[in-house]
Amino acid sequence: MLHTLLQRFLSSSVFVSSPTQISYFSSIRFDPDRFPMAANTISLSISSSSPKTLHSLQTPRGGLIPPPTSISFPKSLSLSSTAISRSRVRAGPSQLINEPANAMTSSPIPTIVEVDLGNRSYPIYIGAGLLDQSHLLQRHVHGKKVLVVTNERVAPLYLDKTVHALTFGNPNLTVESVILPDGEKYKDMDTLMKVFDKAIESRLDRRSTFVALGGGVIGDMCGYAAASYLRGVNFIQIPTTVMSQVDSSVGGKTGINHRLGKNLIGAFYQPQCVLVDTDTLNTLPDREMASGLAEVIKYGLIRDADFFEWQEQNIEALLARDPAALAYAIKRSCENKADVVSQDEKESGLRATLNLGHTFGHAIETGFGYGEWLHGEAVAAGTVMAVDMSYRLGWIDDSIVERVNNILKRAKLPTTPPESMTVSMFKSIMAVDKKVADGLLRLILLKGPLGNCVFTGDYDREALDATLRAFSKS
Repeated sequence: MLHTLLQRFLSSSVFVSSPTQISYFSSIRFDPDRFPMAANTISLSISSSSPKTLHSLQTPRGGLIPPPTSISFPKSLSLSSTAISRSRVRAGPSQLINEPANAMTSSPIPTIVEVDLGNRSYPIYIGAGLLDQSHLLQRHVHGKKVLVVTNERVAPLYLDKTVHALTFGNPNLTVESVILPDGEKYKDMDTLMKVFDKAIESRLDRRSTFVALGGGVIGDMCGYAAASYLRGVNFIQIPTTVMSQVDSSVGGKTGINHRLGKNLIGAFYQPQCVLVDTDTLNTLPDREMASGLAEVIKYGLIRDADFFEWQEQNIEALLARDPAALAYAIKRSCENKADVVSQDEKESGLRATLNLGHTFGHAIETGFGYGEWLHGEAVAAGTVMAVDMSYRLGWIDDSIVERVNNILKRAKLPTTPPESMTVSMFKSIMAVDKKVADGLLRLILLKGPLGNCVFTGDYDREALDATLRAFSKS
């Protein structure tokens, strides 16, 4: 089988630039579950009477041989590979190399970031056109029935494509769908019941799979429905917004809002996979594009200074939807999120740091009205408030304050809360935040050089009061 595979690979037509000697295949990958006969290492030589360009090759059983971003070679080429296996690497900040932003745009093969949770680990597939690669979804579907949960905005754009990806060459699969109203204000129990109604009417059993097709609201609601239906069924995330692709679809936080607070009802429940098709961002409104960048900026501030500096250089390219810049930002954000989740799945400490600006931001969303401001807009204003408080405590210098304000303004995000927010509104809403423990409000604040933060309740309450007074009415 391997011999036949390589023959097919060599018959690919290929584009080359100038001749040069290269060694490749360091990123060759076979899914060991689908291609167990692959050897651990291979070594081969290729001769050719004319230059060829390497195309990606999908094996009959799901293994993938990815091409390099760009290659060139002469009539004789040596190729070697080691460790032909599924890579499962925990990507911490020290492993996030400063690679060029165009590293993924020319290849149809997805970049894969693994969320390492032992026997509940799962891949995040990132790339353009992934909804056209049916095998990526189908390998993670359990049972013969699927329920796609989406909303009124996304359904006309991507529901048919998703159903086709699930059923292509798979006639025994039945796909049902439920289309929910769009918006944060519908992230509630009444709307959630529509998912359960459809699942029960369709007689979905415990072998069924739920698929979340949409942004963060859909992902959170579908995940919570999957966690609750028959006490837990398989589910898959297909995020279609920047916000959901870089943050909410990864890590298993699911839930709904209560009128007294955001995301107060929910569960930790991990998906089988996350499929990030960056082409879905082509239809994303500009306001939602900017909103998602608030979460991207967050990763740089709390743990990845190099990434923040890259953002400062590329924020206009991200707003302009440059494919290379977006692909790199999504990948690096997912690597940061995956590393944190793998170490602290249920937010006992480290994972809470991902909520920089969220305590203030959630108060804005709750007090101003769900959906009036987008989540990222509220988080952006909340981040400025958290940075201001960090400075008042003497934990950061004024250069970080200035850089945070500057990049958020360049990203077209608000840096102050709505005028209607008062100090008393902030305090009453923050008192029921999920991070309150034994009556003590804990906050994520920056401390030290850029890229460092703390999750703590040990701070001067006067600094908090001063920040609230500076950004809202008394």
